[in-house]
Amino acid sequence: MRQRQPRVLPVSMEEGKRLGIDQFDVIIVSGDAYVDHPSFSTAILGRVLWEEGFSVGIIAQPDWRSRDDLLSLGAPRLFFAVAPGNCDSMVNNYTPARKRRSEDVYAPGGKPRRPDRAALVYSDRLHALFPEIPIVLGGIEASLRRFAHYDYWSDRVRQSVLADSPADILVFGMGEQQVVEIARRLDGRTGWEEGTPIPGTVEKIALSGFEPERYPGLLEIPPYSAVAADKEAYARAFALHYREQDPVHGRPVAQRHPKCMIVQNPPAPPLSTRALDAIYELPFSREAHPDYDLPVPALEPVRFSLTSHRGCFGGCSFCAITHHQGRIIQSRSIGSLVREARRLFSVRGFSGVITDIGGPTANMYGMVCDRWGSAGACREKQCSPGCPHLNLSHAPVSALLSRLREVPGIRKVFVSSGIRHDLVVADGFSILPQLCGFHVSGHLKVAPEHVSQRVTNIMGKPDISLFLDFKREFEKLQEGRKKRQYLLPYFMSGHPGCTLADMAALAEFMRDHNLRTEQVQDFTPTPMTVSACMYHTGLDPFSLQPVHVPRGREKAIQRALLQYWDPRNRTLVREGLLSAGRRDLIGKGKKCLVGGENKKEKQTKGKSP
Repeated sequence: MRQRQPRVLPVSMEEGKRLGIDQFDVIIVSGDAYVDHPSFSTAILGRVLWEEGFSVGIIAQPDWRSRDDLLSLGAPRLFFAVAPGNCDSMVNNYTPARKRRSEDVYAPGGKPRRPDRAALVYSDRLHALFPEIPIVLGGIEASLRRFAHYDYWSDRVRQSVLADSPADILVFGMGEQQVVEIARRLDGRTGWEEGTPIPGTVEKIALSGFEPERYPGLLEIPPYSAVAADKEAYARAFALHYREQDPVHGRPVAQRHPKCMIVQNPPAPPLSTRALDAIYELPFSREAHPDYDLPVPALEPVRFSLTSHRGCFGGCSFCAITHHQGRIIQSRSIGSLVREARRLFSVRGFSGVITDIGGPTANMYGMVCDRWGSAGACREKQCSPGCPHLNLSHAPVSALLSRLREVPGIRKVFVSSGIRHDLVVADGFSILPQLCGFHVSGHLKVAPEHVSQRVTNIMGKPDISLFLDFKREFEKLQEGRKKRQYLLPYFMSGHPGCTLADMAALAEFMRDHNLRTEQVQDFTPTPMTVSACMYHTGLDPFSLQPVHVPRGREKAIQRALLQYWDPRNRTLVREGLLSAGRRDLIGKGKKCLVGGENKKEKQTKGKSP
């Protein structure tokens, strides 16, 4: 029986009883604080399940060292859903230099409460306390660790997180369709293994019970034992499963582990515009749960933002979107976004300013390939502006922004998330005057990432010439403005393929164009990205050609070169320039990046350690 959606989802049995619930159907255990906002996975999944008639309780950031928090809601009728959070727990807990972070923006007051490898810790503890209750793993952490994967923090290849945990099934990607189907099957007293496999899930099957005929077209990739021991086998396995991450042509993929077979079913089909509208129009309060005394830092930047679409066809090697949301763009309707904008006036503190509207890439809203519906995204190549099948018109996003500006009471609609500048160039800059005229709050974010063509090719990024074309047009639009706007370009250090000579060239580019980065993007090998595969293996997984991988001291030097003007980086910058054969950039000349050693530095260098 479908119940009315509550103001916030319950986090205690007292709240549940006030709603007439003695036992929850599903209990979500989350590594994040519970924030009832559509940017937070726990809120979306909980609301979607509730809308389908299943009661949901939430245990947010439990103390895993004690039984009490995990016992607080009792046993669910159907299953526990383990959602480690909006961010992989290891990425969240550690810097790219593997130093523990002192703050967790997804926790009240920023105080860390999340364990390392939260998916494993939570599922282990739940299984010990409730051995008969099914456990469903999900979220970005589980999604990107569904096959054997290189783990940067332990510097080794780990098993699939499903093989390592006592969980019963894993949901990958955006999981609304999957969790609802799992709940329906368990509610009908069957199991998810009954009937056809569920798209967007990974199954764990005992080796003795594996029946390959259940999975038509099954592709078996090199087993865990091979990829853990042989880097070329790892690269080949990655390339094989990477090409199957499409809901139209993707095949089931199996990987043998020591005690089980891991089988990824094809990705879940893209949501229709109507289905996506229905999800984002659920009655989110856009507040943290009222039990929290301290604010959750991650909420404030997105509280008054709108999600216009999902998916990204950009193909950046270091990005996990392909393995999580996929390449097919799924856009909401303008009418739905207008209705959501109007509802913002009922949220405490809303002043008529929409702080951001977008998705993984803000200006991909409404873009479509005429092959996606019948053939899916191309298996052997990435989407690019030169493809005749890809419609790169910015007319949909232009119409959306214009319509939102017309909503009574809306004063500003900002595009604060990044845009793909190469798409703007390919469409003749048609959207840029509108962006600069109405939707840029001081800075417009773009991500050229590097200047070396060889490095940008490895990164899956466009040539730097397109950024320069974009920059020139942007600067033209600043002429005559009372309040100047600025480009905020993102550059990355330490990426596979990047040498010290490449970083010296990037530093020169930044010098010549008067660009400075306040925050350095130091490459982190995130599980199941192309770049992480290259970092571990030293190979391009698609060509098996060698790729240079900066590590240790070189990685630190590359990071310093991104901020060559900072006095704290002088020693590393000089060392890097000398190693790159760029002594010409050291000294007092106008083109020099750093001065020579001063008297104090020479004295310090001459002292014995």
